[in-house]
Amino acid sequence: MMKQLPQYRVGRIASTDVAALTFQETVHTLERWAVGRKDSYVCICNTHSIVTAGNHPEFHEALTQADLCTPDGMPLVWALKLYGFERQDRVDGPSLMLKLCERAPQTEVSVYFYGSTPDTLDSLKDRVGQDYPGIRIAGSFSPPFRELQPEEEKQIIEEINASGAHLIFVSLGCPKQEIWMHRNKDRIRGVMVGVGAAFDYITGKVRRPPLMIQRLGLEWLYRLLCEPKRLWKRYAYNNPMYIYRFLKSYRHNKRLTLYHNRHTGRGVEK
Repeated sequence: MMKQLPQYRVGRIASTDVAALTFQETVHTLERWAVGRKDSYVCICNTHSIVTAGNHPEFHEALTQADLCTPDGMPLVWALKLYGFERQDRVDGPSLMLKLCERAPQTEVSVYFYGSTPDTLDSLKDRVGQDYPGIRIAGSFSPPFRELQPEEEKQIIEEINASGAHLIFVSLGCPKQEIWMHRNKDRIRGVMVGVGAAFDYITGKVRRPPLMIQRLGLEWLYRLLCEPKRLWKRYAYNNPMYIYRFLKSYRHNKRLTLYHNRHTGRGVEK
């Protein structure tokens, strides 16, 4: 059965339910949750996420239980368009995070940064503070590159909650950040958003490809050319596997998507 999500339309891609919300609809949804103090977490999905969910039970559970899974990679956007969501656009981590930060002074929500290195966090806070005057940065934390001890995790969660942060941006990489958010959903008060490498992109530590490359769905190729030794094995397996799993499940998932969205009054737009 597809998870019942009455707030918005969803499309099933392989074994994952992805929200068929536009970028602006996603921003407004998260702002509403943040202002209303809805304890929740958001996963930003690309083809790597979809493939990993099919191989990693705990990660699949994290995506299944997420309050929202957004379509980051263009192949996911194209999949939702094939289901009939014609207005679908990309909802990626860096762009979503920057838009929420841009609007934070108006919506009066505070932000917290969890992940990356202390130097990157310092640069991030400087950059965000300069670009969005009036934003309230409730705090930040750079976890060690090891599993936190239960007492350490309890302490940092208490610090996050004591900060009063409405939005907690989590940058630990996939699948670590999604599993961390899933494990702590009932302990952290606020909206957690797993933004992947957004901290590095925003601070300029890692460069993003030109917008045209992103729109063509070739960001993976740009990254591969930049880091071939580290990434070639991932993409050699990931890309064909995503195509295989999508095509194998396409007809069944399209029927399932149309049925569930119409059955719950969230019909596909025309």
